[in-house]
Amino acid sequence: MTGSSSKTQWQPPVWQTPDGQPVSCIEKIKVLNDNLEEIRQMTQDALEDAVLMGADETQVRDTLTRLVASLENPYRGRKA
Repeated sequence: MTGSSSKTQWQPPVWQTPDGQPVSCIEKIKVLNDNLEEIRQMTQDALEDAVLMGADETQVRDTLTRLVASLENPYRGRKA
């Protein structure tokens, strides 16, 4: 596990709507931030596991970046 210093350096974004306005619903912001923190912890654990098993850190980070880039938006063109 990592220390709290890396966690305190990372902050969630100010969530925006597609037209650039801030998301104003507190419950939506909470869900978005909770989801992001869960993803952050899972990827942190995956990185730590990979490095402990001898995998190259740069390759793991690149793979995680490609994984995120491969995600598809099933709602493209629809209003939320």
